[in-house]
Amino acid sequence: MNTLLLPLAPRRPYFPDFLTPIEAQMGEESGLQAFLDTPRQRLRDEVELLRRSSGLHSAVMEDLACGDAQAVRQLGRAAIGYCRAVLTPHWAEADRALAEERAVMARHLVTSGIEHVLANLAPTVRWRPPVLEIDYPAGLNRVIHLRGRGLTLIPSYFCRGDPIALVDPRLPPVLAYPVPRRNAPGAPGGDPLVALLGQTRADILRCIALAPGCSTSELARDAGVSLSTASKHAHVLRQAALIASVRHANLMLHHATELGTRLVRSSHALGEIAQARPA
Repeated sequence: MNTLLLPLAPRRPYFPDFLTPIEAQMGEESGLQAFLDTPRQRLRDEVELLRRSSGLHSAVMEDLACGDAQAVRQLGRAAIGYCRAVLTPHWAEADRALAEERAVMARHLVTSGIEHVLANLAPTVRWRPPVLEIDYPAGLNRVIHLRGRGLTLIPSYFCRGDPIALVDPRLPPVLAYPVPRRNAPGAPGGDPLVALLGQTRADILRCIALAPGCSTSELARDAGVSLSTASKHAHVLRQAALIASVRHANLMLHHATELGTRLVRSSHALGEIAQARPA
C-alpha cells in the first residue's frame, strides 16, 4: 500500500488534484468512481507536474501517466484501504468537529452575511473585499479568478497547516481549511465545556449546536439519556440563555443561541491550548 500511495503524496507542496475528487463529498463509492473516471490526459498532466515539483519517479507514476486502467483501479483500492485502516478510528471526532464548524459558519451566514463568514475562516485567511487572501504553502503562490463561479468552502479535520485549493484552474474552485480540534476526553487539560457544565449537559449543548432545530427526543437519543433527563437539561440551558426553544406542532425544537454557539466553539480553542501546553 505504501509503495503505491507515498510517491503520489510526498511531503512537498503539491500532490495531484485527482486524489481529492470533489465527488468524494457524496461518499466513498462516489469518490472512487470519480477517481476511476479521471481522463487519461489529466492523469498524464498531473503526474508530470508531480514529477517536476517533487523530483520523484516511480513505477506507479509511469503506469498512471500511461493511463493504465489496472494501475488506476489498484491505486483506488489502496487509497480506500488506507482510509479505512488509518482514518476510521478518527471519524467520530472528525464528524463532531466538522459538524460544529458547519453550524457556526451557518449561523455567521444567517446573522451577519457571507462577508462575516469569509472574515472568520482561519487565522491565515484575510477577507479584503473583493479579494480573499490566504497564506499559502511555500512555492505554490497563485491567484485564482472565480469569474462568476462559486467558491466551495471545505472545513477539513486533517488539514493542519495552511488552507489549500485545487491547482488546476479548470476544476471547480474549492478551499479546504483546517478546523479547530476539541480536546479528546481524558486528554491533558480535560474538556473545558464538560468542566463547566458537566458531561451530559455539555453533550446536549453540543448536540443542539451541531443540529439546530433538534427535538427533545433527538437530544435524548444522541446524548444517550432518558427523555425526561434531556428535557431537564434543556430547561437549564435555556434559563442560562445558551439555547432557545420553540414549539412546533407537538415538538419542542431547540437552537443554540449566539452565546451557546460561542461557548461550544471556545471550548475547542481552550482545549487545544491545554493540549499544546507543556507538561
